[in-house]
Amino acid sequence: MTTFNSVFAKSAWDKSKRRVSLTLATTVTIASIVAACGGSGGGNTVTPLPGNGNGTGTVNPNPVGPPWLSHGANAQHDGLSAVATQSFSRIVWQAPVDVAPKYSTQGYLLVHYGSPVITAKNTVILPVKSAADLVYRFEARNGNDGKLLWSENSDYIMPAHRWTPAYNVTLAANNRLYAPGAGGKVLYREDADASSGTLKSLVFYGEAVYNANKAAMDKAVMINTPITIDTQNNIYFGFIAAAGNPAGLSSGVARIAADGKASWVSVANLAPGTGVAKPATNSAFAVSKDQKTLYVVTNDNIATGVRQTGYLLALDTASLALKSKVQLIDPNENGAANISDDSTASPLVGPDGDVYIGVLEKTYGSHNARGWLLHFNADLSQTKLPGSFGWDDTPSIVPANLVPSYKGNSSYLLMVKYNNYERAGSGNGMNEIAIIDPHNAQDDEFANVKTMKEVITMLAPTPDPNVPGGFIEWCINTAAVDPFTKSVIVNSEDGFLYRWDLSTNMLSEKIRLTSGLGESYTPTAVGADGKVYAINNAILFAIGK
Repeated sequence: MTTFNSVFAKSAWDKSKRRVSLTLATTVTIASIVAACGGSGGGNTVTPLPGNGNGTGTVNPNPVGPPWLSHGANAQHDGLSAVATQSFSRIVWQAPVDVAPKYSTQGYLLVHYGSPVITAKNTVILPVKSAADLVYRFEARNGNDGKLLWSENSDYIMPAHRWTPAYNVTLAANNRLYAPGAGGKVLYREDADASSGTLKSLVFYGEAVYNANKAAMDKAVMINTPITIDTQNNIYFGFIAAAGNPAGLSSGVARIAADGKASWVSVANLAPGTGVAKPATNSAFAVSKDQKTLYVVTNDNIATGVRQTGYLLALDTASLALKSKVQLIDPNENGAANISDDSTASPLVGPDGDVYIGVLEKTYGSHNARGWLLHFNADLSQTKLPGSFGWDDTPSIVPANLVPSYKGNSSYLLMVKYNNYERAGSGNGMNEIAIIDPHNAQDDEFANVKTMKEVITMLAPTPDPNVPGGFIEWCINTAAVDPFTKSVIVNSEDGFLYRWDLSTNMLSEKIRLTSGLGESYTPTAVGADGKVYAINNAILFAIGK
């Protein structure tokens, strides 16, 4: 039987090397690779603050604000906060998301950590990688002081992989919490705020089949995407199934309705003849605003020496029937883009129904390893203007009125990471974040194509002493946008969290989290009370007054 060690053979695409030195609290030298933010090595520790601990906490009995439900806040992944964020006065509390982080020989922390989710009553639930390698739990903490409210162990089995994929939790509007379990099970807890509760499970291919073949199914089936929830509390997720498993599954898309009825469809049957074999690992599905369409990124299995390619599928949310599909194409090389399992890029659904997805370029480094942000209409029948950066990034929605300097005709803009990776004869290390216009064009700086027009950009603030003229990278895979303060909350590899003020195009606030770290890109999120959450060096930080 094929196991996950063979399904997730190491990716062979080349690493971009450079020397980086941070001169903040510590100075170390490491080799940088694209999408591992170059910074200081694995020796950093953060002193625990009072109130971050393991005691019994209490929950405010009255809702204090809107919830943050998933990667990018919701099923469209738009990153928009529904509450004003607090000022960066202090680190209010902190808690580990990995109790035994493992660093590469170069000092990198190549682990994707899932976004915290926050209930309306300000309970923060975070996935935690336990001491045992690739074993997880999820725990709830009081958003006021970080005190532990409850914790649940997961039996989820993580595959061996060059970069550790993210383990995610997802919150439904009815306050039920979902998390992946072993063998394709979905674990759930009815009330995420309750201090006590029973952890239950759902099996999309049938509990009887699972119970009769538990050991085999645990080895053969794995949920490989975050769980996505629509407004009717139906859940969707991708899974990988090894050949010959007792349930007769092949890698595909599963749906479990709010009433518990389940269905699934294989990716190979959805897109025959395309070469795709599974949902892209780490890429969360997205749901259209009208709740009728499910967007799924698919790719082929990892093979040594071969870059993964893929398609974007639009499925009917009720039946999982294919509505349309489109191959993900590099707009510069006019060939299949790289849809890497190392990326967490997920589809973004815009207010007008347009769909955006980040990819890597066909030939590694041909676009400075920036990739592309591909852009389609809602039914995927029209390929629209691409963006000039897509690697390991889910863009966020920025209502156009948040940027006073914008004089164009688009009702919304996109906030994206905009790094320009330093490689010999390629990027120059001028790493930026950007607000771009999805409907108006400019000439791309690095290729002979038209791309989304830059509205404003922000150069990274910390010079890189080992890249002449370069600056230390921004380190995000989805960024929270605060429309109330007209700002974006972004992490940097220099160890600081920044507020980017869109009114002034200035970094108006910053707070040091660590001395800096080379790591997989990380999310920012906003709590129900306006606290800001960011991950750095395997620690979740709660920032506020």
